[in-house]
Amino acid sequence: MTEEPKTLTDEALIELARSEAFKAFKVGAFDIDGILRGKYMSREKLISSVKSGFGFCDVVLGWDSDDTLLDNLAYTGWHTGYPDVQVRLLPATARPIPFEDRTLLVLGEFAGAAEAICPRGLLRRVLARADDMGFSARCGFEFEFFVFDETPQSIRAKGYRDLKPFTLGAFGYSMLRTSAQAELHHELLDLCEEMRMPLEGLHTETGPGVLEAALGVAEALEAADRAALFKTFAKIAAQRRGLMATFMAKWSPNLPGQSGHIHISLADHAGKAVFHQKEAELEMSPVMRWFVGGQQRLMAELLCMVASRVNSFTRLTPGFWAPTSATWGAENRTAALRVIGGGGKSQRVEYRVAAADINPYVALAAALGSGLWGIEHRIEPTAPVVGNAYDQTFPAELSFPTSLGEAAEKLQTSKAAAELFGAPFVDHFAATRIWEERQFRAAVTSWELERYFEII
Repeated sequence: MTEEPKTLTDEALIELARSEAFKAFKVGAFDIDGILRGKYMSREKLISSVKSGFGFCDVVLGWDSDDTLLDNLAYTGWHTGYPDVQVRLLPATARPIPFEDRTLLVLGEFAGAAEAICPRGLLRRVLARADDMGFSARCGFEFEFFVFDETPQSIRAKGYRDLKPFTLGAFGYSMLRTSAQAELHHELLDLCEEMRMPLEGLHTETGPGVLEAALGVAEALEAADRAALFKTFAKIAAQRRGLMATFMAKWSPNLPGQSGHIHISLADHAGKAVFHQKEAELEMSPVMRWFVGGQQRLMAELLCMVASRVNSFTRLTPGFWAPTSATWGAENRTAALRVIGGGGKSQRVEYRVAAADINPYVALAAALGSGLWGIEHRIEPTAPVVGNAYDQTFPAELSFPTSLGEAAEKLQTSKAAAELFGAPFVDHFAATRIWEERQFRAAVTSWELERYFEII
């Protein structure tokens, strides 16, 4: 197999493209929903695009996950004529696609005026803020996802009902399941290694056909790239085997939702971890306290950036391994923020409100940006939760919005969000979520038909 290219420069990518190492090239960028939009590109076009970028119809920033055109955006729409948006190629993101013979994938970012609403550009701006404050961030994502013995055709024929899970029953951390179905697990492990998004762990979770993958820790922007690519290529790998994987926040009312937890730590510019202080309570340094305080204070205001689908809110219910308010605790999995100790190298905060349906760039920007805001304003967190957070009551200001529409309105009016992320991004992203809520409100669900069709 072709040796994996690592952190290429512009010149190195051009040289690689001119060589015979690869015969096909794919380029793409992640849209506002975290969906990878892209195309094959010729060798000559790739070479010219490395220096000057390339044009991409800006409809990819003006439609939803169903390719339906949004009617409430300022940036693009029929009123602009859907011109091309400039895309900047990122040679450092280049990696081979193992199951496509001699094919190289290169990610891009939306540039020009679109940079203000580009999800990856958003995270870069938050990381620049961290750098200005003297910090760098390292992050790790972990995703739960259900696998089904279905195809895109079969699930539609069934109306998404009576789906056949890849494995039966609830068998968390099963050595039996991972050994009996070793081919899929090894394919995922190998794919992630070859595409420079190595897994730190892969195991079965509690539920029929559910797996959890923990990606290795990396610098924050690289971690988000890996997380977004993992979600895309885990689904591709499943479909290539006649299976389907879903990263919905919750696909069944009878099973827990699917988490997408984010682990974050900070270091100073000398590389020294700044969250750990041995003599402090819970060994949390002031910087870590303020970071957690900021995350807690802004969680409800920014929830739309993390719980960004209508379905996201079905997961945030008591007793299902998901938080219901902006709480924190030490090694407490009933809280929204879990402080994990263990010394300078491992002291971190786990952002547990996130589900598997996140756009990793946007969710990490919210989790990291709110923590940096807390450091800047020296926000002290509340007392940590001890015991079961579901059985306790908390101040109203810690309560979450109860719907996507309510969360979008909170984001729109958040002064902190505008200051952290820029008004263009906040306005654009909130508008896309309001659109999503509108689409849901207009739908007639199977639950409504079953409940009302005959009786009412």
